[in-house]
Amino acid sequence: MIPSAENHTANAPLFDRDLSWLSFNYRVLLMAAEERVPLYERINFLSIFSSNLDEFFRVRMPAILAMSQVGPAKRLKDGDAPDTAILEKVRQKVRLQQETYGQILTKNILPGLREKGIHLYYGEPLHPEHAETVTDYFLTKVLSYLQVLWINFDKPGKVFLENNALYFAVSVTSDGADTPRYVIVNIPTGDLPRFLALPGQSPAYIAWLDDVIREHLPYIFPHHTINGCYSVKITRDAEMDLDELSSDMLAQVEKMILHREIGLPTRFLYDPSMPADMLELLAAYFEVLPEERVAGGRYHNLKDFNSLPMPVSGPGLKYPSFPPANVPGLDHAPILDKVLQQDVLLHLPYQRYHYILRFFNEAAIDPDVKEIYVTLYRVASGSQIVNALISAARNGKKVTVLVELKARFDEANNIHWAKRMKDAGVKIIYSIPGLKVHAKIALVKRKRGLTWDHVGLMATGNFNESTARFYTDHVLLTASQTMTQEMELLFLYLQTRQQPQAYGFIPFKELLVAQFNLVDRFRDMIDREIRHAQAGKPAAITIKLNNLQERAMIEKLYEAGRAGVLVELIVRGICCLVPGYAPNITLRRIVDRYLEHARIFVFHNDGAEEIYLGSADWMNRNLHRRIEVCFPIYGDALKQQVKTILALQLADNTNAVILDNEMNNMPVTPAPGEPEVNAQSGIYNYVKNLQTIQYA
Repeated sequence: MIPSAENHTANAPLFDRDLSWLSFNYRVLLMAAEERVPLYERINFLSIFSSNLDEFFRVRMPAILAMSQVGPAKRLKDGDAPDTAILEKVRQKVRLQQETYGQILTKNILPGLREKGIHLYYGEPLHPEHAETVTDYFLTKVLSYLQVLWINFDKPGKVFLENNALYFAVSVTSDGADTPRYVIVNIPTGDLPRFLALPGQSPAYIAWLDDVIREHLPYIFPHHTINGCYSVKITRDAEMDLDELSSDMLAQVEKMILHREIGLPTRFLYDPSMPADMLELLAAYFEVLPEERVAGGRYHNLKDFNSLPMPVSGPGLKYPSFPPANVPGLDHAPILDKVLQQDVLLHLPYQRYHYILRFFNEAAIDPDVKEIYVTLYRVASGSQIVNALISAARNGKKVTVLVELKARFDEANNIHWAKRMKDAGVKIIYSIPGLKVHAKIALVKRKRGLTWDHVGLMATGNFNESTARFYTDHVLLTASQTMTQEMELLFLYLQTRQQPQAYGFIPFKELLVAQFNLVDRFRDMIDREIRHAQAGKPAAITIKLNNLQERAMIEKLYEAGRAGVLVELIVRGICCLVPGYAPNITLRRIVDRYLEHARIFVFHNDGAEEIYLGSADWMNRNLHRRIEVCFPIYGDALKQQVKTILALQLADNTNAVILDNEMNNMPVTPAPGEPEVNAQSGIYNYVKNLQTIQYA
């Protein structure tokens, strides 16, 4: 039940952040059951769900286990709703979701594959006609990667299960013996494909690497009786405890990356058919607590479904292609020159990432460009952008790059590129103690004669050409004097750690920068809408985020809703705001072919709308422990683009859901006679038609 709304927001209800995240991941899972989604895209949603859940157990479960022991005070300190029963609620949600996963896989996906002429073996013996092929593959390929580890219960710790790696726990009895022994055999998915496409047609057969090994256990254990073979996996704590006062952040992070892979278990996933006595013995040997044991299925690491072979072709298997659109006017002239004439707003992945790459490439080679400044949070493993920065430094330009070493799971890649850049002469700034730099900004300074040009690039997503193919983001290219000067001021702060006031500057008027003015400005804009509503004027706020969790901002939205402000929220992931607690607030979520990643903020302002885009979610970490940048959009044409995209998302009645006050995903469906609206298809068609707009 939702408490009645009072005339204040003290102790206003919030959803638990972890249960809310599980609600989001469940929405991802349900996409795998949608018949209108192409079959291999549904399989990919199974993969995404599994990958997300692995990360949840690596990142959030350690905190949940700890908080279940220290009680609610800790959760209040972190800004989360207190709940002493959270661990059991999480385990129950995960258990139900895994059951749903199994039903979708066995009742929907596997029959769907067979209808398309594809037979994925699933817990069944391989057919005799495949025996020769599979045995040859096992003997010539698989066998060289297998490690057979006998468990000696008198020597605990001798056998170590690597984080999220796959293993078989095998019970065997040697000929003439009465007592079984237990053995761990690895499933080498890091070295070999998880799936093996078998010869033949109609149907096309696919086998799991797991089953290739199962079928050949007698080769591994001659002169033994095999009593049982069960898949197991351990997920380990991935949190890094850094000394933020250390002078050598790089060395710390490198050390912690190694430590992460040997962290304490947070989940022991096991085949539920494993005998109870064997489970107890293994759990004791690997020091797994009862609350860390999770019954899974016959196969684990189902994130590998993203590599399932597609041996047949035809309609209904993949989404139709959305080739990224060109932006006429940007294709045949230097990017920097075009931006000096007019702001450019790009919508990814609907438009080509080519323009972002050109921004960096042209800056690297332009003889008039003297300085380049960039923040890097997550970059592609083969980053063309970083290669452009290296070339720029070698071309004699002053290149300054802040590399965020604490970007979770990207630390090693960031360290690799940081060292490469440093060797090329790039000035590298590492993480700020106590803060993550999550802003996505770049600044190019070009000198022609006595005149300096400043061209800025600000984005809602990372400078990553790989994720840009399936993350929806917006990028502003601008030569605005005020915004580029404020960007330069921020880069000065990142290098010196000196407050801008020390240089005689009033910090940040147009840019909203976390740690400086971002929170206050957002609160002021909400308060302005409240005043307009109280004065009888139209008042509205539209916000799109990945995550909404910070208590003070949620309470401010509750206050706005009660004052009569129309508050429309699109929140993809974590959302701690409780719909129904305050009137005039709607909350929806969109999960579709692309990952909705952009952050957008629109304030009606009595008709003089203010629109901001940026990197900041409304989470405790983003608003209080990170450097974030949100930037204004000026000009009627660019504002209209953002408003049209938001309108399509608010009108979506195919993949959108409304979140109710129990965190349920309630589908939005067309009313009788109402046309279907798919936001992402609609945005693609809209952006494609923007090709008629000339940026000149």
